[in-house]
Amino acid sequence: MSESSLLTNTATGKASPVRHDHPAPVLGALGLFTVLLGAALPLIDFFIVNVALPTIDHDLAAGPALLELVVAGYGLAYAVLLVLGGRLGDMAGRRRLFLSGMAAFGLTSLACGLAPDAWTLVGARVAQGAAAALMLPQVLATIQAATTGHRKARAMSLYGATAGLSMVAGQILGGVLVSAAPLASVLGEGAGWRSVFLVNVPVAAVGLVLAARTVPETRVDRPAPVDVPGTVLLAVALITLLAPLTEGRAAGWPLWTWVSLGLFPFAALAFHRVERRADERGLTPLVPPSLLRLRTLRHGLTLVVPFSIGFGGFMFVIAVALQQGLRMGPASSGLALAPMAAAFFAASLAGPRLVRRFGSRVVTAGGVIQGVGVAVLALTVWRGWPDLGLPALLPGVALAGLGQGLQLPVIFRIVLSEVPADRAGVGSGVMTTTQQSGLALGVATLGTLFLSLAPTGMGGALVVTLLVQLAAVVLTSLLSLRLPRTVG
Repeated sequence: MSESSLLTNTATGKASPVRHDHPAPVLGALGLFTVLLGAALPLIDFFIVNVALPTIDHDLAAGPALLELVVAGYGLAYAVLLVLGGRLGDMAGRRRLFLSGMAAFGLTSLACGLAPDAWTLVGARVAQGAAAALMLPQVLATIQAATTGHRKARAMSLYGATAGLSMVAGQILGGVLVSAAPLASVLGEGAGWRSVFLVNVPVAAVGLVLAARTVPETRVDRPAPVDVPGTVLLAVALITLLAPLTEGRAAGWPLWTWVSLGLFPFAALAFHRVERRADERGLTPLVPPSLLRLRTLRHGLTLVVPFSIGFGGFMFVIAVALQQGLRMGPASSGLALAPMAAAFFAASLAGPRLVRRFGSRVVTAGGVIQGVGVAVLALTVWRGWPDLGLPALLPGVALAGLGQGLQLPVIFRIVLSEVPADRAGVGSGVMTTTQQSGLALGVATLGTLFLSLAPTGMGGALVVTLLVQLAAVVLTSLLSLRLPRTVG
């Protein structure tokens, strides 16, 4: 094998063979747009359902426990299978897995939109989460393998901007679709919530056509077999943590939730030991401990966790507070977040230029700005509840969005900056799993806190929840001081 076909693995110091279907795969502008579309869809769908839950409950008589499963089923399947999706892309080809995931996402979205009852919707959401887990890791892996230099830095910044905007836009779009109900004449009274899923079908069809024409194929030349013990143990660890936290409150905290939480540390420890043993024996574990020795990846992931917990919890809580507390309609509650989306987008555009000048301190500045925004929002709610309108909410949500836009794209760049191309799928899977698990934990923990306090006063419950989120923002800002000053 020629020297040009070898890439040095910075985590192990070994040369690893990497093959592409043509000598120098290049991701062009349209190809980048296509994979970013694939990154947006799963994140939009994690949040789009928040504002549709009341209408789903009304139309399908779902009840609190099944409504939690509509959210948690998607999030669990998504988080559990992301790392495996990255490994399968390394083996079978990232373009092939991206196409398969996009097709499956469109079909499962159709199944969600046509679901006749609540349990069918839950099953379709689990399948939709699995499809998303096939598609999303291929996005970052393709960017890592098919771009270089300035183009890679720009693509990573755009990915971070897409991720953040998708999470905010999901709730805005969901509110508009639920209110507009353009399919009412065909689908009847439940058209509003059904449209939040059916809108994915034509988008996925367009994505398939574009991907087939514009996304280059990349894969590892000598892929390692799937780490079955590691995959099973990671799934068990995530399920034993996330399932009881997301379902516990609605189910009344039955015995199985406490048993599951008690099993989590043992499952996590067993996963760590199995992966370390496989790494020491020269095998390729699902999450190689040697990969986690990369300083930028390790430190970056420590920021992703509190950031995602705060973000995921906030988006869920604000949807409930605006609709049930302030009696806003789905469209108004979604549009209340439009200033956050606009500010996030503006900060994302300015981010690359600021990073070249100030390095990772942009993340710290973003944390400070986000913290000010959350504090302003908490003060606004404390002083004005329940007589709040969209203008009163604007300063807080806009500042929070501005700070988030300065953080998330840069953190993503930092996490993957030293991951070698032959481990791009694994690295992207690890990062997206961490992010998704954090989002689910945020919904479970901050959501449970808010809903537990809501009977004593929803305004006070929202203030307390915002202050807890503020603590997560402060932690993120302090941890950002440990990042390397220069961003690759």
